[in-house]
Amino acid sequence: MVNRAILLKRLLLASIVVGQVTLAPIILFSLTYLPDIDYQNSTIGIRTGLFHWIFIAGLSYGLISIALALVIGGYRPFFVSNQGGWLPFLGLSRMRNDPELVDRARLSLFASPYGKMARLVHHKSRAGQHDLMAIHGGLQLLAVPMQAILIAVPLAIIEGVPETMIKPNTAFELGMAGYIIALWISVRVHPAISWHLVGIAAMFRNVIWRVSKLSWVLPIFLYWIVARIVLMVTLSWLNVDYSQWHEMQLEKVILQAVAPEAEVPETAILDYIVAISVLPMATFTTISVLGGSKSMPEWMMGQEERLESLRGMQLEAPSEEGTSTLEGFPEISDGDVGDGDQEGEGEAEAGEKRESSRMIDLPFSLFDED
Repeated sequence: MVNRAILLKRLLLASIVVGQVTLAPIILFSLTYLPDIDYQNSTIGIRTGLFHWIFIAGLSYGLISIALALVIGGYRPFFVSNQGGWLPFLGLSRMRNDPELVDRARLSLFASPYGKMARLVHHKSRAGQHDLMAIHGGLQLLAVPMQAILIAVPLAIIEGVPETMIKPNTAFELGMAGYIIALWISVRVHPAISWHLVGIAAMFRNVIWRVSKLSWVLPIFLYWIVARIVLMVTLSWLNVDYSQWHEMQLEKVILQAVAPEAEVPETAILDYIVAISVLPMATFTTISVLGGSKSMPEWMMGQEERLESLRGMQLEAPSEEGTSTLEGFPEISDGDVGDGDQEGEGEAEAGEKRESSRMIDLPFSLFDED
């Protein structure tokens, strides 16, 4: 029976995944754009014209983030791998439960970033070293440097590549291609780094937990706000004109189809860059922790964990009264020790037993007389 505490933590992690791809971007966009502060008249208003953009942008960025996290991270449930992959599981292939396909699907999941991260979480939480939520918070903290790289890579490509080397008005597309490559590398580097640093990060997360009970959402909110401020200041300092980057925004296309008269902020592209750098890594981390909290099949275990399981399965030899646990010879008590003949008889019997134990494995009675 599943422990109630573990079940509650799984439900909390599942709600975090849903919140990261729906509520988090909507709340952050609302805090950024809805307040209309007039410092001269000391009044605060609400920009109601941005409701459509905030809702559609938040949902579209969330869907993009979870799609990137699942596809690039190599997510696949265990029961899907046990049936040979997605195509057999969905009934699109007749080779369901084919042994070769099952082996390939299991090896693919084992070597995927999701599989590595799930094994990490399972190993650390099963060993009792750290709490499951502390591991989740530590992994999110370790993802922050990679999220910063995901912001820097597309901007460096867009502004750093000379215009003579690319086609006109294609710098943004090139930057997004560089972002996909950087995200692919990040989700593969993240498990390797986390194996060594997750303990320190989990301890740091526990310190934050004592300060705030909302530490499981603080890394996303704080990094989002800091990243957006730094990005805006950097682009302003470099005199970068980002107005020409708007043609690739998904929410703008949807918004024009749903509400053509809806207002779109001028700095919406900055929120797009911050969203696709923060949300995919955070979602990938939470999904991996959720997968690692479940029971792990044997084929997902690494060599070290299998050796630990074998050590735990070793059974001690049963000991009965009057018998020794070593080689099955009878114990010699004080009352059994006698004089002369008894000692000679005991030595003779022991010699016969040793001789029979040596000869029992010899084939064809090689030393028997004809």
